[in-house]
Amino acid sequence: MSASVTGIAVGAVLAFAILVFGFWGFLLVAVFMAIGLLIGRILDGKLDPRGLANALSGKRTS
Repeated sequence: MSASVTGIAVGAVLAFAILVFGFWGFLLVAVFMAIGLLIGRILDGKLDPRGLANALSGKRTS
């Protein structure tokens, strides 16, 4: 999928979530989508979990 199609799909899911569940449901859906993105990138090998942990703990900046 291209970035445009992915962006449209994400926007549609978030719009549906805010219409059906309200703001807090929308926020929860957005958080779970971000978690799913991180897990997917780790499984694809595009994100190093150890490097991410080091960056978040302040041991490395990038």
